Amino acid sequence: MHNDSVAAVRREYEVEEPASDTATMLQLDGVTKRYGPETAVEDIDLTVRDGEFLTLLGPSGCGKTTTLRMIAGLEMPTNGRVSVDDDVVAADGDGVAPEERDVGMVFQEFALFPHLTVAENVGFGIDDWDADEREQRVTDLLELVGLGDFADRSPDNLSGGQRQRVALARSLAPEPDVLLLDEPFANLDVRLRERMREEVRRIIKETDVTAVSVTHDQEEALSISDRVAVMSNGHIEQVGRPETVFEHPKSRFVADFLGQASFLGGRLARNKIETGIGTLSADMLQGLSDEYDGARLDVLVRPDDLRATPCDEEMQTGNGTLVGRQYTGPSFVYGVELDSGEVVHCEHNHATNHELGERVTVDLVADHKLAWYPAE
Repeated sequence: MHNDSVAAVRREYEVEEPASDTATMLQLDGVTKRYGPETAVEDIDLTVRDGEFLTLLGPSGCGKTTTLRMIAGLEMPTNGRVSVDDDVVAADGDGVAPEERDVGMVFQEFALFPHLTVAENVGFGIDDWDADEREQRVTDLLELVGLGDFADRSPDNLSGGQRQRVALARSLAPEPDVLLLDEPFANLDVRLRERMREEVRRIIKETDVTAVSVTHDQEEALSISDRVAVMSNGHIEQVGRPETVFEHPKSRFVADFLGQASFLGGRLARNKIETGIGTLSADMLQGLSDEYDGARLDVLVRPDDLRATPCDEEMQTGNGTLVGRQYTGPSFVYGVELDSGEVVHCEHNHATNHELGERVTVDLVADHKLAWYPAE
């Protein structure tokens, strides 16, 4: 069976669109950005619904920040169109200025004005409002972000998390249609970063603003987003709910980028596939049946899909040898070199301690369908 035929079958469960009964707030149609001979972003189509929190996720240089800057108006697309609330704000190299787009932006460095108080920073973008309305808006936002008692403080006297909340309040003050966040947690320490994810999501959901975030942090994207758009080399590889993108990645790139990924190779024959850990039924593979008999496939398994059980070395049993061990706190992740030559990873409770060089039997313990790819 040809690889393109196999790939076509997988599209049945790869595509995941936002709910059609919600209005579109942000639309990108065929958006491309070139810098001379270099193409940073190519032919991106993306729909973000009203009130949705979507994250652009990918490694450095994949085009996610360039995409965000085109939405903000800091860059213009070479080709394609950007629309906000049905208004075209950029098309084919031209567009309206950032301040005319009803788009707010939270920068990675927060970019607060040190000579202004917290309240003055929050009200900076609405200085043309009626004074009483401006004061009330600032008060309401500071209460929302938990800084009601900090109005007269200088940003220099705030913690990193507090400065981030001030930046968020300032971006929300003009009531933008779309809020953009550029690596919003990158400058925070690990524990504060985790707490601020929940806080920022709460604030955004309470204000019912449409939000688009950019990050290279997989855990951040999966924990904070309604949907995730995974990018690579200027293209969107896959868009979907976090659990869908993680459990059913469209490509090897998405599988590898979202957590540890191992692959078991084999040929499908009579509704079964022989792998380095034994025989798997085709029923375990998402979207696969015996009509693809004879195709060589690679099956995606993650550490929690597998268990390694020590066996009697003298009897030469088992199907692999422990070659790596990573302690994560709650668990150990063991690397196992299978007799087939493949290396897989198995997650175990932290109380289970195996030694490197141990002979083990690796078994599949997954209780869900497994993703697969045409063999390379």
